[in-house]
Amino acid sequence: MIDLHTHSLFSDGELVPAEHLRRVENLGYEAIAITDHADSSNLDFIIPRIVQAAADLNQYSSTKLIPGIELTHVPPPMFAELVAKARGLGAKIIVGHGETVMEPVKAGTNLAAILAGVDILAHPGFITRDEALLAAEKGVFLELTGRKGHSLTNGHVAQIATDTGALLVVNADAHGPGDFMTAKMAKTVALGAGLSAERYGKIRKDMQALVDRLK
Repeated sequence: MIDLHTHSLFSDGELVPAEHLRRVENLGYEAIAITDHADSSNLDFIIPRIVQAAADLNQYSSTKLIPGIELTHVPPPMFAELVAKARGLGAKIIVGHGETVMEPVKAGTNLAAILAGVDILAHPGFITRDEALLAAEKGVFLELTGRKGHSLTNGHVAQIATDTGALLVVNADAHGPGDFMTAKMAKTVALGAGLSAERYGKIRKDMQALVDRLK
């Protein structure tokens, strides 16, 4: 099991990184990314702390902790600058907080995040075909999410990714212990979005390949 979009108490999650990692290790995870919410005000506060946590904890855990960040409600023109800054600070996974139907995310965010080269576009709502084609071209993963509310458009995202060849990930967007998904639940999220078991198998392989590139 791999999850590349979760939150610790460095943003709106509940756990310190050590407990966060230990709980998913106990669930048999291979890797997990902590991708706390950030904008220009706290990017340089969060990322070094998650980088340090990963350096410390990965010595003792069978689950790999990947330091990341989620750029959240960032004005579209700021994405390119903040993606570059996040990578410079050591973020291995950069998530763009997409145009979920549950929040007033500014129009143009999906496109700006893709153009800026985020790794994952989280809960991208009613992402357009042209945006998905661009994501496919640039290797940006579109997210199927287990998070309540954000998951309402999973079916749309799955269909448009299938039509355009865009890569997909399945993430929990976990904020606390009750949010971490089992492998069975992650598969249910994919099947519930209308994908086949075979297609879910490809998603797992693509997520594994992404994690392998980060080792």
